[in-house]
Amino acid sequence: MSGKPELTRAEIARQRRAQRAAKEMEQTTKRAVKPMVSVTSRTPTIPVSSKPRFVVKPRRFNIALGLPEFHLHRPKFIMPRLHANWRLASIIISLLLGVAIYLAFSLPYFFVPSATVLGNLRITREEITAVLGVTGQSIFTVQPDELETRLRMNYPELLSADVEVYLPNHVYVTVKERTPVIIWQQGEGYTWIDTTGVAFRPRGLEAGLVPVVAVGDPLPGIAPKDDLLSPPPYMQKELVDAILALSPLLPASTTMTFDPAQGLGWTDPRGWKTVFGTSAHDMPLKARVYQSLVDSLMARSLTPIYINVVYPDAPYYRLAVIETEDSVEEETVDSGQ
Repeated sequence: MSGKPELTRAEIARQRRAQRAAKEMEQTTKRAVKPMVSVTSRTPTIPVSSKPRFVVKPRRFNIALGLPEFHLHRPKFIMPRLHANWRLASIIISLLLGVAIYLAFSLPYFFVPSATVLGNLRITREEITAVLGVTGQSIFTVQPDELETRLRMNYPELLSADVEVYLPNHVYVTVKERTPVIIWQQGEGYTWIDTTGVAFRPRGLEAGLVPVVAVGDPLPGIAPKDDLLSPPPYMQKELVDAILALSPLLPASTTMTFDPAQGLGWTDPRGWKTVFGTSAHDMPLKARVYQSLVDSLMARSLTPIYINVVYPDAPYYRLAVIETEDSVEEETVDSGQ
């Protein structure tokens, strides 16, 4: 007899059930680690909406009119669809622009009656308006930059000119004129000079100008680089500063003179000629030296005929010495001052 105990039928059944469960677990494990094969669907995917779709049904209205089987339905009205036609739209826009341009250049409403001039002191409004030439012109053809250039080129006495245009037909011109400080006379003509040395045409009478009578042309100045419309200066600014610094010493009823060789000076009513040169930076020193020299000569009862202070550190003068009744000698003396 075998030493193994015989299994009962219940134990055999439990054993088989355990073996079957282990086998199924092994197959499930293999199936889980196995990669899935990609599947391509040839039918379109229909999106599934989670929201329920409601079908709007036409509402029906019943009205009791006392008539059998009589119903009123909502009328059907369909808006016509407009299809975009860019060619037609471009033609319409072109026609509208053409009409607008024609009206802008033909309606009297846009014509300039006259320019409004501001800031002018000596130049009349009629003169400025005549140079502008905008009277009766369409506002759309007015070019402010061109008008400013035209004004500055025709009137050197203008320091600046600003032209502004406003619809429907307004043109405003704001000008700033140069201020004259010197009236320069040379030959039979004369002109006004401002502080920068620019010469321009005199207009009427101006009080407070320093008169200068010239026997030759001064050295011209340099035109400013930041203002291309400004005319070149007739004289250097240093000469203008020298004239203004020397004018307080000018005796009454005496006119200042200019000589290109000796510079500025005048003929004193007491009988001598004075020369100061053209340098402006030391003109106050020259004025003090001249006044001291005149006071010294007057204290010694000496009357010079010529005083030169072009170089203030070495001034000199000339005296007239009478020896006989018919002969006059000149004596040149260097001042020790």
